[in-house]
Amino acid sequence: MKNKNENSMDKIVSLCKRRGFIFPSSEIYGGFSAVYDYGPYGVELTNNIKKEWWKTMVQMREDIVGLDSAIFMNPKIWEASGHTSGFSDPLIECKKCHSRSRVDHLLEDVGVFADEKMSEEEIQEIFSENREKIKCPKCGQSDFSEARKFNLLVQANLGNFTSDWTKDPVYLRGETCQGIYVNYKNILDSTRVKIPFGIAQIGKAFRNEITARQFVFRTREFEQMEMQYFTSPEKEMEEYEKLRKERLKYYLDLGIKKENLKWHKHENLVFYAKEAYDIEYKYPFGFKELEGVHARGDYDLSQHGKFSGKDLSYLDQTTKEKYIPHIIESSVGVGRTMLAVLCDGYTEEKIGEESRTVLKISKKLSPIKIAVFPLLKNKDELVKKAKEIFNRLKISYICEFDASGNIGKRYRRQDEIGTPHCITVDFDSLEKNDVTVRDRDTMKQKRIKIEDLEDYFKDSF
Repeated sequence: MKNKNENSMDKIVSLCKRRGFIFPSSEIYGGFSAVYDYGPYGVELTNNIKKEWWKTMVQMREDIVGLDSAIFMNPKIWEASGHTSGFSDPLIECKKCHSRSRVDHLLEDVGVFADEKMSEEEIQEIFSENREKIKCPKCGQSDFSEARKFNLLVQANLGNFTSDWTKDPVYLRGETCQGIYVNYKNILDSTRVKIPFGIAQIGKAFRNEITARQFVFRTREFEQMEMQYFTSPEKEMEEYEKLRKERLKYYLDLGIKKENLKWHKHENLVFYAKEAYDIEYKYPFGFKELEGVHARGDYDLSQHGKFSGKDLSYLDQTTKEKYIPHIIESSVGVGRTMLAVLCDGYTEEKIGEESRTVLKISKKLSPIKIAVFPLLKNKDELVKKAKEIFNRLKISYICEFDASGNIGKRYRRQDEIGTPHCITVDFDSLEKNDVTVRDRDTMKQKRIKIEDLEDYFKDSF
């Protein structure tokens, strides 16, 4: 029997498929594991999420600029960053059904924590100590292979025409930040930025996840929103604390409930890091990482300077001090943000004798801002007037025209996709030149003159 949280997740997944937010990739061919397509409402929601992130991170900041780096990069970049040798997850195989699982996930399911920096031997030791409690997720047996590390970089043969390209592969990028690091000097030389400054980027990343799970929370193809901030060594932690405050405020400004957010401090840091926190969101499957905010020191630029042979130091023209900039970062997935927004806004409520499902998400994120209905679809004069209003409003807002089904069903459909306002054109509209405007959250309706609609909505989003 499923618990309440599992039922909640099932309802989110069902809503996403039913209402055109998210589809399994390649579904007519049986799907493609841990890859998803974003439907008509999903792409509008993610576009709005990215727009708000970019506005907060770049548009409203004088010290942060944007970048769009290539997905394919010189393979030496991944060697310098440590990805070719250390970017891996612990893998184990069931000897009965031959399905593969992540060891840390199996241990997590029985309440045991395995750190990502542990060696194969250390992970195997912990797994052996807890073997009796662990079952294969697929067949339920407990006969497993030895644990081994599995590299997550996705290999490709771009530009390689040898018979065995796996000996010298290129990679789909495993994270977007490396493109920022290797363009740091280009941006410094071609713009007016000075330390401290940041570079922001939104783009696709790819990871060969062993067992991706929990819907779009962990996938093999995903989109990241990252900002890397370059600062002097002595200012690193000061800027880091400022960034932490700004990033938490960002989610509260998006309308995410405060009680569903918390900070998680990393106890076991990688050797170069000074401090690392995650902003965690309370998904139906528990508090999990939504965004990472990390103080990375000078490791990244030092490594790329060493492997490329280029001088990536910065000369402060005022103090004449020369140093390798330290970096603080903010990194969040578009999919994880979307899932948090959907979970946070998903509401089931009783209205009299009826019930409704409504997405009470921030109006600035809503896929459709305004829906326009003629009261009756078979009355040409109502349809014509509704179309006129729709064509006027769609210039400024993403709108939807809907004339199918009765008016109650149309309201419920728009409630489920989170549309803040619905306009209904009725027979009074033809005589009085006004319409009914319904609010999503309160369900209250008011009559507004058609000529005043633009003014009425201008501060709504």
